[in-house]
Amino acid sequence: MDKEKADKIYSIQISINATMLDALKQMDKTFRRLLLVMNDDKFINILSIGDIQRAIIRNKPMNIGISEILREKTLISGKKDDSEKIRQEMLEKRIECMPVVDENGALHDVVFWEDVFEDTPQPVVKKFNAPVVIMAGGEGTRLRPITYVLPKALIPLGEKSMLENIIDSFSVYGCNDFYISVNHKAEMIVNYVDQVAKGKFSVKYIKENMPMGTAGSLYDLKNKINSTFFVSNCDILIRNDYSSILDYHNENKNELTIVAALKHLSIPYGIIETGDNGVLSHIVEKPEYTFQINSGMYILEPSVLDEIPKDKFFHMTDLIDILKSKNKKVGVFPVSEKSWVDIGNWNEYLSLSFK
Repeated sequence: MDKEKADKIYSIQISINATMLDALKQMDKTFRRLLLVMNDDKFINILSIGDIQRAIIRNKPMNIGISEILREKTLISGKKDDSEKIRQEMLEKRIECMPVVDENGALHDVVFWEDVFEDTPQPVVKKFNAPVVIMAGGEGTRLRPITYVLPKALIPLGEKSMLENIIDSFSVYGCNDFYISVNHKAEMIVNYVDQVAKGKFSVKYIKENMPMGTAGSLYDLKNKINSTFFVSNCDILIRNDYSSILDYHNENKNELTIVAALKHLSIPYGIIETGDNGVLSHIVEKPEYTFQINSGMYILEPSVLDEIPKDKFFHMTDLIDILKSKNKKVGVFPVSEKSWVDIGNWNEYLSLSFK
């Protein structure tokens, strides 16, 4: 085995004694969504991003050991000389790598998706066709002065505009029914998207006559969208399996699902906690906290459109508050910190655009 392959295998190994937070950070660092759990040199099991997401949904703390969230049986393993079986298992389970272990649990090799399926750089996705609404009416004030020239949705990210990246991220799942809410520099967005679409997908525009907030323009979709649909802000991109988010939404019978990005914050100081009269309770040295941040992507049932007022500035958070007040079910699906691309301000944009 050459050094490059050995390094790649080592990068996705994690100790059975690691925490869930350790695993998330390692996944973000390696841009992998699957880790090999090891006890010294012995292969124990596979840990996937789905395992972690399900644990977070069950309110498991981030400092819990990964041993407590592993599935009971090893998901997959293969024999080195059974390449066709490995290939079929990887296709069937849509997994990015498969460990090759012996009867004693020793890890001999790892077969990576990109080594087996050279023409398909990512595991095959589970297809669905849900309408997608992209909110592109904002002025992008935090990205001035560039948004004096370009609308935020057309700012480049890599070789494509942000809007085209979002459309592409849904198209791979089979989505081809798009609605784009426009206001600021609307004509420029419409001309651009019409050139990009060219028969590849259907696009309709919701033209705002005034700023409508992050959800106000959805009023115009009443009786036009009659099935579960996605909503995305035009300045964010989620790198996650969209089908798993949709499955969570449907299985839990949510009226609305918020996609939340995990955000890790380290405080580089000792945090002091006190009681009555300033008496020291204890000091926490350089604590680390993890929060769930509203990413700007949602899944909605068409029935919630009835809660949106006509011709009124209205945010998605206003809709969520109304649904909660009526005891409607609002769910939260977590994605890792690096799975969330946010170009809403210069620091974030510059840190992403030139990598």
